[in-house]
Amino acid sequence: MTFIPRPKQQEILAYTGGKMGVSAVPGSGKTETLSQLAAQIINRGALDSRQEVLIVTLVNSAVDSFYQRVSKLVKERGLLPHVGYRVRTLHGLAHDIVRERPALVGLADDFQIVDERAAEESLNEAAAAWLRSHPGGLDDYLSSDIEPGKQDWIRKDPLLELVKGTANAFTRQAKDLQLAPEALRERLADLAGDLPLAGMGAAIYADYQRALAYRGAVDFDDLIRLALQALESDEALLLRLRQRWPYILEDEAQDSSRLQERILRTLAGSAGNWVRVGDPNQAIFETFTTASPEHLRRFLREEGVAAQDLPNSGRSTLSIIDLANRLIDWTMQAHPEPAVRSALSLPHIEPTPPGDPQPNPPDDPAAIFLISSRYSPDGEVRALVESLARWLPNNPKATVAVLVPRNQRGFDLVDALRGRGLPVVDSLLRSSLSTRQAAGALAILLLYLADPTVATKLARVYEVWRRDQRDEEDKAAWVAVQKISKLLRRIEQVEDFVWPRAGRDWLAEAEIDEELRTHLEEFRALVQRWQGAVLLPIDQTLLTLAQDLFSEPGDLALAHKLAVSLQIEAERRPDWRLPELANELTSIARNERRFIGFSEEDSGFDPNKYAGQVVVATIHKAKGLEWDRVYLMSVNSYDFPSAQPYDQYIAEKWFLRESRQVQTGGPLNLPAEALEQLTILAEARDPADYVEGAASQQARLDYVRERLRLLYVGITRAKKELIITWNTGRPGPNQADLTQALPFAALQAYWERNE
Repeated sequence: MTFIPRPKQQEILAYTGGKMGVSAVPGSGKTETLSQLAAQIINRGALDSRQEVLIVTLVNSAVDSFYQRVSKLVKERGLLPHVGYRVRTLHGLAHDIVRERPALVGLADDFQIVDERAAEESLNEAAAAWLRSHPGGLDDYLSSDIEPGKQDWIRKDPLLELVKGTANAFTRQAKDLQLAPEALRERLADLAGDLPLAGMGAAIYADYQRALAYRGAVDFDDLIRLALQALESDEALLLRLRQRWPYILEDEAQDSSRLQERILRTLAGSAGNWVRVGDPNQAIFETFTTASPEHLRRFLREEGVAAQDLPNSGRSTLSIIDLANRLIDWTMQAHPEPAVRSALSLPHIEPTPPGDPQPNPPDDPAAIFLISSRYSPDGEVRALVESLARWLPNNPKATVAVLVPRNQRGFDLVDALRGRGLPVVDSLLRSSLSTRQAAGALAILLLYLADPTVATKLARVYEVWRRDQRDEEDKAAWVAVQKISKLLRRIEQVEDFVWPRAGRDWLAEAEIDEELRTHLEEFRALVQRWQGAVLLPIDQTLLTLAQDLFSEPGDLALAHKLAVSLQIEAERRPDWRLPELANELTSIARNERRFIGFSEEDSGFDPNKYAGQVVVATIHKAKGLEWDRVYLMSVNSYDFPSAQPYDQYIAEKWFLRESRQVQTGGPLNLPAEALEQLTILAEARDPADYVEGAASQQARLDYVRERLRLLYVGITRAKKELIITWNTGRPGPNQADLTQALPFAALQAYWERNE
């Protein structure tokens, strides 16, 4: 379909340079508009042969969407595809910057980036080690009402999980504040008072960073910090990158963190060309991060920034638009907690103008159901299953989704739908990492084959070969794999294992039982086969490895796609050898390069492929998507609290005590309190400034703001029909039933008045 810009979109496309901020409502066509703008800049000859338009977005699926759209538009204009633009996630951009001069930020040229799973494992190990060495370190925070017999269980399971979560939030915030473990340790040593949670966080952070350093690696948060450090410490590098990227187009700007914004601001410079597009009302990823819609709001108010709106949306019916706008108005004007009235802001969503090629669906107020029934959790599931069982047979070509605030609620519904024999899609509940996992497995093999004398690399190859044991319920199986891996790491001469000869056969001389010896003989035969494959072209090498590693058709198909990609790189770069090709594969595995696999997460979820099936997803995963009919579940005072005395909060654990300084009416929020102590350290303030409980109160307000925006996102996923329900929860011994969420009740009252 030919793109015909709306009047407001035309105003964006009139951009020629400078700084511009765009507030874009849901369904306003911001991705298409930004893609058109990129193609327009390239088409008018504003770039020389070495320059690119830099397009930065939040997630990988959006990278592919932009890349395909801009490629198509550029080709339509008779220009060369893949030339004149670069599309990156913010982390991918940070990686590009650090790779320019890794030594500048203290990294080796072959530095590695640990993926989310490996980072989480390392941090969890550091947190568990701290708790083991400080068995009573958090006893002062436990509730006095806990029975003595339960305390050991709490320390073993619930408290350990809380420490892990607190350490994760602390470490990420410390990196965003550009505070190294050494700096925190020095500041803690200079304190006149005590900040125990900061001490715990700093100790775990230090252990975690030591584990990364041992591997010569960094994590994704390090990438952001180090990229900014590189830009600010090397003016020549900065000038070179400014010359390379004279135009920066940023999507989803409402979700940028403080450091991410600083990277783009530094790249653009005071007189640069920087377009930021986002919707502050859809900022739903800020809990315990420095991401905030206020960064974009401040940018829109800056002197010299051309502020624009994209208010027109053709996604939803007028009634659904009216309901979403009412949520904005009620929040801004009538929310009972004045401190959260800034959670949502103007502009309102406006329907498309007359004659628009993508008009709003025909309005049907009767297709909106705000159900006040007081369901139990199981009763709510049964009611939705019955509703879908009636609706699906009559709407085989329509799309439908049930959106939940938390994964577990979605799993309950999926089980019930399958029990009833209804078609269900749950891939958005289960985060798929198939592309990165497959690419990562192959990358580890290539890295070993590039340097086959290193025992640690051989041991990692063994773990990849036995990786299926990691996800088994029998944890002992993976423990056994790790023990064998440690055994392989101690081999002094790897050739004595892989290619034994008379008098030099490590396996024959090893003191192991015959079953293990036979097992390792099988592994050795595979390694010999893989070493022989390096004589083949890289695509054939990769396919040979894949045949031994994978059995699933999807993984084999993905390996073929990776093989083709590497062969193209090998032809483009004839000087590349196995180490460089292995690093390219590692980059794909770690999300540092644009590569689209076969999983929904990698390629972007298309609701239209699942017409007649029930898609179950969290509201977070549904952002950017749309369905004909949408159910919103569990819109109660727990999942969508409103800072009222009776509200309960997911981050406040029942086994913790209340504050001794501030009357919070509930347990302390340990991550929030730890981050407040970190802030005091970062700002070099007196520890006496710390008021226990104040951060827990503020965290409640921040959470309420985010949940208001989450409800707004959920409502605006619906095109034609919307159903909202709530449940009373499963209260504990000292807890009352949950109530209908206040914003839901307000919308219901409004709707009943205007029906």
